[in-house]
Amino acid sequence: MPNITTDAPKLPWNYIAKLVCIGDSGTGKSSLTIRLCEGRFSASHDVTIGVEFGSRIVPVGPPANTSLGIAQPNGQQWPNGTPEQKKMKLSLWDTAGQETYKSITRSYFRGASGALLVFDVTRRSSFESVTAWLNDLRQIAEEGIVVILVGNKLDLAEQSTDIEGGSKRAVSREEAEDWCRRENVVKYVETSAKSGEGVEKAFLEVAERIYQNIEAGKYDLNDRRSGVKGYGTGGGRDMQGKAPKTVNLTMNDAVKSGQGRNCC
Repeated sequence: MPNITTDAPKLPWNYIAKLVCIGDSGTGKSSLTIRLCEGRFSASHDVTIGVEFGSRIVPVGPPANTSLGIAQPNGQQWPNGTPEQKKMKLSLWDTAGQETYKSITRSYFRGASGALLVFDVTRRSSFESVTAWLNDLRQIAEEGIVVILVGNKLDLAEQSTDIEGGSKRAVSREEAEDWCRRENVVKYVETSAKSGEGVEKAFLEVAERIYQNIEAGKYDLNDRRSGVKGYGTGGGRDMQGKAPKTVNLTMNDAVKSGQGRNCC
Protein backbone atom coordinates (compact mmCIF):
# COMPACT_ATOMS: atom_id res chain seq x y z
CA MET A 1 0.00 0.00 0.00
CA PRO A 2 1.27 3.50 -0.76
CA ASN A 3 2.32 5.66 2.15
CA ILE A 4 -0.27 8.34 2.78
CA THR A 5 0.77 11.39 4.71
CA THR A 6 -1.40 14.25 5.79
CA ASP A 7 -0.30 17.63 7.05
CA ALA A 8 -1.44 18.60 10.51
CA PRO A 9 -4.32 21.07 10.28
CA LYS A 10 -3.29 24.66 10.83
CA LEU A 11 -4.81 26.33 13.83
CA PRO A 12 -7.03 29.34 13.09
CA TRP A 13 -5.35 31.08 16.03
CA ASN A 14 -2.82 30.26 18.74
CA TYR A 15 -4.15 32.56 21.44
CA ILE A 16 -7.28 34.54 22.20
CA ALA A 17 -7.14 37.75 24.23
CA LYS A 18 -9.84 39.98 25.65
CA LEU A 19 -9.44 43.69 24.91
CA VAL A 20 -11.66 46.51 26.14
CA CYS A 21 -12.11 49.92 24.49
CA ILE A 22 -12.80 52.55 27.13
CA GLY A 23 -13.15 56.32 27.29
CA ASP A 24 -15.75 59.07 27.17
CA SER A 25 -18.83 58.82 24.99
CA GLY A 26 -18.40 60.22 21.49
CA THR A 27 -14.66 59.59 21.21
CA GLY A 28 -15.10 57.03 18.43
CA LYS A 29 -14.57 53.73 20.27
CA SER A 30 -17.27 51.93 18.28
CA SER A 31 -15.98 53.39 15.02
CA LEU A 32 -12.47 52.12 15.78
CA THR A 33 -13.77 48.62 16.45
CA ILE A 34 -15.92 48.61 13.31
CA ARG A 35 -12.97 49.85 11.26
CA LEU A 36 -10.73 47.06 12.55
CA CYS A 37 -13.27 44.24 12.38
CA GLU A 38 -15.26 45.19 9.29
CA GLY A 39 -12.91 47.53 7.42
CA ARG A 40 -15.46 50.31 7.07
CA PHE A 41 -16.47 53.62 8.60
CA SER A 42 -19.98 54.59 9.61
CA ALA A 43 -20.64 58.33 9.90
CA SER A 44 -23.52 57.66 12.30
CA HIS A 45 -23.63 55.10 15.08
CA ASP A 46 -26.10 54.54 17.89
CA VAL A 47 -24.83 55.27 21.38
CA THR A 48 -23.42 52.10 22.92
CA ILE A 49 -25.51 50.75 25.78
CA GLY A 50 -23.50 48.45 28.02
CA VAL A 51 -21.11 46.73 25.63
CA GLU A 52 -20.81 45.65 22.00
CA PHE A 53 -18.51 43.05 20.54
CA GLY A 54 -16.20 42.37 17.63
CA SER A 55 -13.28 40.07 16.82
CA ARG A 56 -10.26 40.01 14.57
CA ILE A 57 -7.39 37.56 14.12
CA VAL A 58 -4.02 39.32 13.89
CA PRO A 59 -0.40 38.14 13.53
CA VAL A 60 1.85 38.43 16.59
CA GLY A 61 5.54 37.83 17.09
CA PRO A 62 8.14 37.65 14.33
CA PRO A 63 8.20 38.29 11.49
CA ALA A 64 5.07 40.49 11.71
CA ASN A 65 6.20 42.46 14.75
CA THR A 66 9.29 43.85 13.04
CA SER A 67 7.13 46.47 11.31
CA LEU A 68 6.06 47.81 14.73
CA GLY A 69 9.61 48.29 15.91
CA ILE A 70 8.91 46.41 19.15
CA ALA A 71 12.05 44.67 20.38
CA GLN A 72 11.99 41.10 21.60
CA PRO A 73 12.01 40.77 25.41
CA ASN A 74 15.54 41.16 26.81
CA GLY A 75 16.93 41.42 23.29
CA GLN A 76 15.99 37.77 22.63
CA GLN A 77 17.28 36.34 19.36
CA TRP A 78 15.90 33.44 17.36
CA PRO A 79 18.87 31.05 16.91
CA ASN A 80 17.16 28.68 14.50
CA GLY A 81 15.78 31.25 12.12
CA THR A 82 12.45 33.04 12.20
CA PRO A 83 9.79 30.93 13.94
CA GLU A 84 6.41 30.18 12.43
CA GLN A 85 4.09 33.18 12.54
CA LYS A 86 1.71 33.09 15.52
CA LYS A 87 -1.86 34.38 15.41
CA MET A 88 -3.95 35.97 18.12
CA LYS A 89 -7.71 36.35 18.08
CA LEU A 90 -8.67 39.67 19.63
CA SER A 91 -12.03 39.57 21.37
CA LEU A 92 -12.97 43.25 21.41
CA TRP A 93 -15.37 44.65 23.99
CA ASP A 94 -16.53 48.14 23.05
CA THR A 95 -17.86 49.70 26.25
CA ALA A 96 -20.30 52.56 26.83
CA GLY A 97 -18.71 55.87 27.76
CA GLN A 98 -21.73 57.60 29.28
CA GLU A 99 -21.77 58.11 33.04
CA THR A 100 -25.21 56.44 33.17
CA TYR A 101 -23.71 53.10 32.14
CA LYS A 102 -20.43 53.25 34.08
CA SER A 103 -21.48 50.67 36.65
CA ILE A 104 -22.22 48.26 33.80
CA THR A 105 -19.08 49.19 31.89
CA ARG A 106 -16.76 48.58 34.85
CA SER A 107 -17.97 45.00 35.21
CA TYR A 108 -16.54 44.20 31.77
CA PHE A 109 -13.03 45.27 32.81
CA ARG A 110 -12.60 41.98 34.66
CA GLY A 111 -10.68 39.36 32.75
CA ALA A 112 -9.27 41.81 30.19
CA SER A 113 -5.62 41.42 29.21
CA GLY A 114 -5.46 44.65 27.20
CA ALA A 115 -7.20 48.01 26.90
CA LEU A 116 -7.38 50.88 24.46
CA LEU A 117 -8.03 54.11 26.35
CA VAL A 118 -9.58 56.41 23.75
CA PHE A 119 -10.00 60.19 23.66
CA ASP A 120 -10.91 62.71 20.96
CA VAL A 121 -7.90 64.87 20.00
CA THR A 122 -10.27 67.75 19.18
CA ARG A 123 -12.12 67.60 22.53
CA ARG A 124 -9.95 68.41 25.49
CA SER A 125 -12.50 67.32 28.09
CA SER A 126 -12.25 63.73 26.80
CA PHE A 127 -8.47 63.82 27.39
CA GLU A 128 -8.94 65.23 30.88
CA SER A 129 -11.09 62.18 31.69
CA VAL A 130 -8.53 59.53 30.76
CA THR A 131 -6.86 59.51 34.19
CA ALA A 132 -10.16 58.63 35.88
CA TRP A 133 -10.81 55.90 33.30
CA LEU A 134 -7.33 54.48 33.85
CA ASN A 135 -7.76 54.46 37.63
CA ASP A 136 -11.09 52.62 37.32
CA LEU A 137 -9.53 50.09 34.96
CA ARG A 138 -6.56 49.36 37.19
CA GLN A 139 -8.74 48.96 40.26
CA ILE A 140 -10.86 46.26 38.60
CA ALA A 141 -8.75 44.57 35.92
CA GLU A 142 -5.94 42.13 36.62
CA GLU A 143 -2.56 43.58 37.56
CA GLY A 144 -0.32 44.15 34.56
CA ILE A 145 -3.07 44.81 32.00
CA VAL A 146 -1.57 46.24 28.80
CA VAL A 147 -2.89 49.77 28.18
CA ILE A 148 -2.48 51.91 25.06
CA LEU A 149 -3.62 55.54 24.90
CA VAL A 150 -5.39 56.33 21.62
CA GLY A 151 -5.98 59.85 20.32
CA ASN A 152 -8.79 59.40 17.80
CA LYS A 153 -10.37 61.68 15.16
CA LEU A 154 -7.03 62.71 13.71
CA ASP A 155 -8.82 63.62 10.47
CA LEU A 156 -10.75 66.36 12.31
CA ALA A 157 -7.61 67.63 14.02
CA GLU A 158 -6.06 68.33 10.64
CA GLN A 159 -8.99 70.49 9.53
CA SER A 160 -8.83 74.28 9.81
CA THR A 161 -11.13 76.16 12.16
CA ASP A 162 -10.89 79.52 10.41
CA ILE A 163 -9.49 81.31 7.37
CA GLU A 164 -6.15 81.73 9.16
CA GLY A 165 -5.70 77.98 9.17
CA GLY A 166 -5.99 77.35 12.90
CA SER A 167 -6.16 73.66 13.84
CA LYS A 168 -9.04 71.95 15.61
CA ARG A 169 -6.54 69.91 17.61
CA ALA A 170 -7.01 70.45 21.35
CA VAL A 171 -4.38 67.99 22.66
CA SER A 172 -0.85 67.82 21.30
CA ARG A 173 1.05 64.59 20.72
CA GLU A 174 3.71 65.77 23.17
CA GLU A 175 1.17 66.30 25.96
CA ALA A 176 -0.37 62.87 25.41
CA GLU A 177 3.04 61.18 25.38
CA ASP A 178 4.01 63.00 28.60
CA TRP A 179 0.83 61.69 30.23
CA CYS A 180 1.72 58.14 29.16
CA ARG A 181 5.14 58.41 30.78
CA ARG A 182 3.68 59.73 34.03
CA GLU A 183 0.98 57.07 34.20
CA ASN A 184 3.13 54.14 33.04
CA VAL A 185 1.05 53.60 29.89
CA VAL A 186 3.17 51.81 27.32
CA LYS A 187 2.28 53.68 24.11
CA TYR A 188 0.41 56.58 22.55
CA VAL A 189 -1.07 56.13 19.07
CA GLU A 190 -3.08 58.62 17.01
CA THR A 191 -5.84 57.27 14.80
CA SER A 192 -8.60 58.18 12.40
CA ALA A 193 -11.46 55.71 12.29
CA LYS A 194 -12.70 57.58 9.22
CA SER A 195 -9.58 57.14 7.09
CA GLY A 196 -8.26 54.06 8.89
CA GLU A 197 -4.95 55.74 9.71
CA GLY A 198 -3.25 54.20 12.73
CA VAL A 199 -6.17 51.90 13.62
CA GLU A 200 -4.48 48.55 12.97
CA LYS A 201 -1.29 49.83 14.58
CA ALA A 202 -3.15 50.68 17.80
CA PHE A 203 -4.63 47.20 18.16
CA LEU A 204 -1.43 45.46 17.06
CA GLU A 205 0.58 47.39 19.66
CA VAL A 206 -1.64 45.89 22.36
CA ALA A 207 -1.66 42.39 20.84
CA GLU A 208 2.12 42.29 20.47
CA ARG A 209 2.75 43.24 24.09
CA ILE A 210 0.24 40.64 25.28
CA TYR A 211 2.08 38.07 23.17
CA GLN A 212 5.40 39.06 24.75
CA ASN A 213 3.82 38.59 28.18
CA ILE A 214 2.67 35.13 27.08
CA GLU A 215 6.20 34.27 25.96
CA ALA A 216 7.53 35.52 29.30
CA GLY A 217 5.12 33.22 31.17
CA LYS A 218 3.17 36.03 32.82
CA TYR A 219 -0.27 34.47 32.18
CA ASP A 220 -1.89 31.27 33.33
CA LEU A 221 -3.61 30.25 30.10
CA ASN A 222 -6.00 28.02 32.05
CA ASP A 223 -7.14 30.86 34.32
CA ARG A 224 -10.01 32.87 32.81
CA ARG A 225 -9.08 35.88 34.92
CA SER A 226 -5.86 36.36 32.94
CA GLY A 227 -7.82 37.42 29.85
CA VAL A 228 -5.74 35.13 27.61
CA LYS A 229 -6.28 31.56 26.46
CA GLY A 230 -4.31 29.20 24.26
CA TYR A 231 -6.08 27.25 21.53
CA GLY A 232 -7.71 24.23 23.16
CA THR A 233 -6.89 25.25 26.75
CA GLY A 234 -9.30 25.96 29.54
CA GLY A 235 -12.03 23.68 28.28
CA GLY A 236 -11.40 24.60 24.67
CA ARG A 237 -12.23 21.09 23.40
CA ASP A 238 -15.51 19.26 23.62
CA MET A 239 -16.23 15.75 24.92
CA GLN A 240 -15.12 14.21 21.62
CA GLY A 241 -11.84 16.16 21.68
CA LYS A 242 -12.85 18.40 18.79
CA ALA A 243 -11.41 21.89 18.62
CA PRO A 244 -13.75 24.83 19.26
CA LYS A 245 -15.31 26.77 16.44
CA THR A 246 -14.17 30.32 15.82
CA VAL A 247 -17.13 32.65 15.93
CA ASN A 248 -16.85 36.22 14.71
CA LEU A 249 -19.14 38.38 16.79
CA THR A 250 -20.75 41.31 15.01
CA MET A 251 -20.84 44.82 16.37
CA ASN A 252 -24.61 44.74 16.89
CA ASP A 253 -24.80 41.63 19.05
CA ALA A 254 -27.16 42.12 21.97
CA VAL A 255 -25.67 43.07 25.31
CA LYS A 256 -27.08 39.89 26.79
CA SER A 257 -24.63 37.86 24.70
CA GLY A 258 -21.86 39.01 27.03
CA GLN A 259 -23.61 38.66 30.35
CA GLY A 260 -22.00 36.25 32.76
CA ARG A 261 -18.70 36.14 30.87
CA ASN A 262 -15.48 36.87 32.68
CA CYS A 263 -13.14 36.35 29.78
CA CYS A 264 -12.83 36.12 26.05
